[in-house]
Amino acid sequence: MDGIQLMVDEHKNIKRMLVVLRKASYKVLKEDKIDYDDFHKMIDFVRNYADKQHHGKEEKFLFNRMADEIGGVAETLIKFGMLVEHDFGRLYMSELEGALLRVKNGDDESKVDIIANAVSYTHLLYRHIEKEDNTVYTFANRKLSKETLTKINRECEEFESESSKNNIQEKYMKLLEELEEKYL
Repeated sequence: MDGIQLMVDEHKNIKRMLVVLRKASYKVLKEDKIDYDDFHKMIDFVRNYADKQHHGKEEKFLFNRMADEIGGVAETLIKFGMLVEHDFGRLYMSELEGALLRVKNGDDESKVDIIANAVSYTHLLYRHIEKEDNTVYTFANRKLSKETLTKINRECEEFESESSKNNIQEKYMKLLEELEEKYL
């Protein structure tokens, strides 16, 4: 298994969910109605597929090795770029969840926060994915030793094997398709 290629492929699924998030936000704007269950499904996808599955591999297997083995610019890129953006994404999801709860409890004005946080997350992730696919991963493939890349590949394979036992990929691809069918 090519761990970095797996991460690129996961980005494609994450971008599909970004389209859904934006369409669901637009629906809130146009119809002034919120499907709370759907938004919670989107948050679940982001937290468990995009963050735990995808970012988990980046943070556990790739980024730390880039910082340690390459150092310098790689360490700066990871610590002050990629990891900060991962944290901003988590913040947007937390704020989105809070806004959903406020609207459900009668704070109609928080609909603005639902749209703002969902759309801000999509903007952040599109730029973030572009940087990873075209800069970070390319840099890693060029600068990390063959031994390190082999270790990353093996760890990603083990991670995916465990996820497969728990049907994580299957669950979230099914959820993604369900939401795409509804919103696209």
